[in-house]
Amino acid sequence: MIELLKRVPLFADMTDDQLNIVFSITSRHEFAAQTVLFKQGDPGNTFYIIIRGSVKVFTSNKEGQQKILDVFQAGDCFGELALIDGKPRSATAESLEETVLLTVTNESFHLLLRAHYDIAKKVMVQLCSRLRATNVDVYDLTFLDPSARIVKNIVRNAQLHGRRVGDKIVICSEFDRNSMSGLAGVDLLVLDEVLRELEHQRILTLGRKEYTLDVTKLYQSSYVG
Repeated sequence: MIELLKRVPLFADMTDDQLNIVFSITSRHEFAAQTVLFKQGDPGNTFYIIIRGSVKVFTSNKEGQQKILDVFQAGDCFGELALIDGKPRSATAESLEETVLLTVTNESFHLLLRAHYDIAKKVMVQLCSRLRATNVDVYDLTFLDPSARIVKNIVRNAQLHGRRVGDKIVICSEFDRNSMSGLAGVDLLVLDEVLRELEHQRILTLGRKEYTLDVTKLYQSSYVG
């Protein structure tokens, strides 16, 4: 599990000894598909690390319409703010498939931080990095056009979960249109129009169980300024 913890941004700069200390306060849980882990407004008291499976995080209005904020996969983490302030959840999290998670409660995490200032300092640095990344997302939604937001999120997903094969990146999962439209802040009609153009230019190839991004063709296209 130490190798898994090394992939968690919050713990990225920690030594093996520090990671062993963190691992000592984790618990392992298994969830069936479509299990709600927490709802928007619930008390925030747990941090999650995905061992296997995937989880979507979203908000919804009174009519039940969802706005997907992110989709997390193996090696990703979410809910870290609960470790710090314990305030109510700002979104809902639901497993998309059978999912195995490591969890850390804020109570045990606070005890760890009090005992290990070196770990506390590294956590603060990583939280600052996440805040800067959020500022970039706000900028994107404000200033980038829909097609640019879609392409940027496809590239981001490829970098996080893809496998490089020559000039291409292969992502070994079915392309999730609903999640991608939510992440880019566009409706499905706009997403499908952009996808058709990406496929026409052979920048993106969609398969049944995987999709491929041609990096060379992307950087030769008008999508990259």
